[in-house]
Amino acid sequence: MRRTVGVVTGAGRGIGLACAERLTHMVDLLVLVDLDEQSLRTAARELSTRGRSVVEPFLLDVTDVEGLERLAARVAELGELRAVVSAAGISPTMGDWKRVLDVNLVAGAQINRVLSGRATASTVFVHFASLIPWIGIASGPEADAALDAALDEDFLERIRDALGPAIENAGLAYAWSKLGIVRLVKREAVRLGPLGVRVCSVSPGTIDTPMVAEELAADAAADALVQRTPLRRRGRPEEVAAVVAFLISDEASFVNGTDVLIDGGACASFSGGPLLYSGQ
Repeated sequence: MRRTVGVVTGAGRGIGLACAERLTHMVDLLVLVDLDEQSLRTAARELSTRGRSVVEPFLLDVTDVEGLERLAARVAELGELRAVVSAAGISPTMGDWKRVLDVNLVAGAQINRVLSGRATASTVFVHFASLIPWIGIASGPEADAALDAALDEDFLERIRDALGPAIENAGLAYAWSKLGIVRLVKREAVRLGPLGVRVCSVSPGTIDTPMVAEELAADAAADALVQRTPLRRRGRPEEVAAVVAFLISDEASFVNGTDVLIDGGACASFSGGPLLYSGQ
């Protein structure tokens, strides 16, 4: 029997690191992917002492398609792909609208395209969306078509044509990128399901992570969502990781093509409003 391999992007800190820790108990070899070399190597060193996995760091910007191809080749060398957790992402304060869409949506689509070529009937992909699209966006046919074309060379032009100059706001680009992930998961679940491959996403609310801390440092109003959360607190990375681990597990073997909210009830508190932007 070939050794099982897990891949976690954005594994150097926050939710990605928490997910990686859960996977150390689920796969034989775990490949940690991150752009920050120091945090990546620190994570690999720490996780090597936990669980049963052999842990390997893989320095990579997930927007680098050639780098993703090298990652896929390395996975094939190591064993049988069991799980891919695509947790790498950036917040609106970490880049302009193009970079936000590129990292959060285009890279996710590329990860699924490239690594699905190494998938088997036991492979599970888990992508990271957000609760923001559920409370902040009303899409339409033109916007949906543009989001679904994330792998096209003219994607950024198409999405701007569909949504207008508003998309150049990094916060709105973030929301649309996460809606694109939800749509990607549905398409890929249909495409890969006949092979036995499952594709899901999770939508965290406000989670206590370094990225959220950076967002709050730039805009204190970013924590306002906690006031709408019935549990009256931020979530913890390990709470998100627990749901991701369930989706990867055999216990979730009939869960496919869906998004799971992990938001403490925040989305429920909005009762259908308000909308940030309409793509109708």
